[in-house]
Amino acid sequence: MLEPSGEVLGLLPLTLSEPRVALQRARAVLAGAPSPLDASVARQAAGIVLRDFGDSREAVRELRVARRLARAAGSRPREADVCATLGIALVMSGRTAQGRAVLDEAVELAEGVAVGRILMRRGSGLLTLGEHDAALVDLDRAVRILHSAADELWEPRARTARAFTLLALGGVDRARTDLGRAEVLLDRGGQRLESARARQNRGVVAFRAGDLPAALDCLDDAGERFAALGIVDVDLRLDRTHVLLAAGLPAEAMIVADDTLAHLDGIGGTVARRAELLLARAAAALAADDPQAARQRAAEAASIFSGQGRPWWRAHARLVELRARHGAGESTAPLLRSARRCAAALERCGSAESGTAHLLAGRVALELGRADVGRRHLSVAAQGRLRGPAAGRAVGWLAVAMAVDADGDARRLAHACGRGLRADDELRGSMRSSELRAHVTVHGAELAAIAQRHALRRGSARQLLRWSERWRGSALVAPPVRPPADPAMGADLAALREITSRLDGPHPDGPGAAARVGEQRRLDAAIRARAMRAAGTGPGDAGRIDVDALLAELGPDRMVVLVDVDGRLHALVCGAGRVRRFDVGPTATATREVEFARSGLRRVRRRPDAVLAQLGAAADGLARSLLGQARQHLGDGAVVVVPPGILHAVPWALLPELRTRAVDVAPSAAAWLRARRAPPAPSGRVVLIHGPGLPSAAGEVAELALGHPGATVLGGGDATAAAALAALDGADLAHVAAHGTFRADSPLFSSLSLDDGPLTVHDLEQLGRAPRLLLLPSCDSALLSPAGADELLGLTSSLLPLGTVGMVAGVVPVDDAATRPLMTALHRHLREGHRLAEALRRARAGAGDDPVAVATGWSFVSMGAG
Repeated sequence: MLEPSGEVLGLLPLTLSEPRVALQRARAVLAGAPSPLDASVARQAAGIVLRDFGDSREAVRELRVARRLARAAGSRPREADVCATLGIALVMSGRTAQGRAVLDEAVELAEGVAVGRILMRRGSGLLTLGEHDAALVDLDRAVRILHSAADELWEPRARTARAFTLLALGGVDRARTDLGRAEVLLDRGGQRLESARARQNRGVVAFRAGDLPAALDCLDDAGERFAALGIVDVDLRLDRTHVLLAAGLPAEAMIVADDTLAHLDGIGGTVARRAELLLARAAAALAADDPQAARQRAAEAASIFSGQGRPWWRAHARLVELRARHGAGESTAPLLRSARRCAAALERCGSAESGTAHLLAGRVALELGRADVGRRHLSVAAQGRLRGPAAGRAVGWLAVAMAVDADGDARRLAHACGRGLRADDELRGSMRSSELRAHVTVHGAELAAIAQRHALRRGSARQLLRWSERWRGSALVAPPVRPPADPAMGADLAALREITSRLDGPHPDGPGAAARVGEQRRLDAAIRARAMRAAGTGPGDAGRIDVDALLAELGPDRMVVLVDVDGRLHALVCGAGRVRRFDVGPTATATREVEFARSGLRRVRRRPDAVLAQLGAAADGLARSLLGQARQHLGDGAVVVVPPGILHAVPWALLPELRTRAVDVAPSAAAWLRARRAPPAPSGRVVLIHGPGLPSAAGEVAELALGHPGATVLGGGDATAAAALAALDGADLAHVAAHGTFRADSPLFSSLSLDDGPLTVHDLEQLGRAPRLLLLPSCDSALLSPAGADELLGLTSSLLPLGTVGMVAGVVPVDDAATRPLMTALHRHLREGHRLAEALRRARAGAGDDPVAVATGWSFVSMGAG
């Protein structure tokens, strides 16, 4: 029997190592006068490349021709091989019944080792359809055949497909073993594309195991390898969407999903992948609190999956649709019935998501007053609390907490919430990236809210304080975010400074401006990606607070811990040996009053006397909305305020009850207590830095240097990022007079302008030890961006875990001329031995009657416990 020429047969392995070269050579073969067998191979090679590039219509067309040519030549092995490829392409394009029939035909036609190769492809098709048990039968048999034949190309393919089948069935360890063996075989065979795919697959396993930084690292590496081969890989983008979503970054996940959907629509890509992307997009919309969009896209995906005969995928799409309905406020008997059916369908498919469906059913049942039904479903959801990745365990403990909360069992509720929050701590501790840490908070937030509601019902102010601290302190007590030494990160940060300096220069719109903007965005993305994929160092101590120790440390002073529970603000006043709770009012009212006050401070320079009078008149309403009756229980001493994330940028000195007091603002009571007890920096060094573009900054720093003999002074071209970081590391007191830029879109790129460009939060996170005291007389330096459930990202939030115990920063843009005497007085009082908050109070008191000077003093806050 005639065989294809060896040169033409070489096209098939080339499709997976150098696909563009393979397609070019296949076209060249077809442009000649090939034999039917050679033409069949060339058509098949073209079909494989087109399929993997996402052009399913053209791929199926090529493969049908390849099959006819093989049959015309009377080659049964050739026809079997083409049928296997065609069957997969049909399944991926959504023609499921046709694809399965062709795959079955391929198995019947095959003989010898070819049976293993075709079983591998039929198993992959069944995997795509979500028929995992049937897929595992085919793939187990395929691995045995191919291993016995020492087939080092097809065995790793079969092991890879089996690994994903095992992952879907919960076998993470077996999947990891299969992928490790597959990668060894592929590297040995020099398969560049499949080696990139193996790296991608390792990322998927890391993701399923709950190691998000490792997953991002593998996916980024795989993306670079695909790019080197000129490939836009849809599967890789889909995997990245899932990881970003799990990391609590739904906006980024939506961007990747939308871009990939547009790419697929543009090339007529596979319906199968389009449906999977729609499902990922729906889940991202749900996480971004857009239930309407989530419901629409999930329903569309479910419809496609139904038409394709993919019950596993349909059940998952249905779950997102039902969660979206509940997120939009629906809690009805039909929704409960649908949730129960969905949970049963997911169980039949062997999906780990069945627990989430049971959690939804239990939640709806409790809301409908059907406690027995709710408990049954929650008990099933709770089964995942003792095994698997941390995120899944947090879901299980959440189910337990919901059930025992309905029963009113205080002891078991405390146990469940505590265990769930420990799982949440473990997940955060696996990440170095402060951005990832801040966003991965969904289940922890709900666990904390359940515990807080229980404390409110019991009327226990101490318990409310403990649970608020347990939640609020978790992120702050994690090990300091110190990314590992990474020369590439340093190079990208330096390049970003150079590009940004040119864009901020005198000719930002000159030749090449568009290219520089594009390069700035590329560097932003590269730096952010590197930070996210750095592995963590494990969880820190949980955010627990010793209430008696706190009260002892406060002495005659007071701490006001503001707690937002279900949109209502409560003030916990700690001091004089007790903790008292006051119901303040709607949190939304407080946020409106704060924004009005900040708006007035921003406008005071335009109409000083009039705006200052307006602020004075509005101050009582601001205090009432923030503190309520707690205002009458502040004692006579200093006050520490611990606000929720949404109220981080309050000009506290504007409140009448706080105007003449020393006021510290702390992220948590535990963080304040630690900072209060922190020893002075051993160096005793003082660092004074001024950046460009501030006319008064050089004079301000020169004046301050007179009071600090021996201080390190940087400015006038010497204040580069490298010099500033070297000076700041381990300093006792640092003063940085520079333009501040707050990036709400990407808060870790918030920066201080130095002589060679912006010094970002990413730069500051590389300090070994942040300055003990830090003064930032720059605009908006205290601004932070809410992230996750109640986390904050920005300049100040990143420095507190790195050793800074106190800082002064502005909550609005400030007047440069008025800031200089305020800072001079602040330094003088610090040298006299006063703590930071007291020094700021005294400096503010010396502002006189000038309205701009008074407003400038109100615009600064003392943060921490310096």
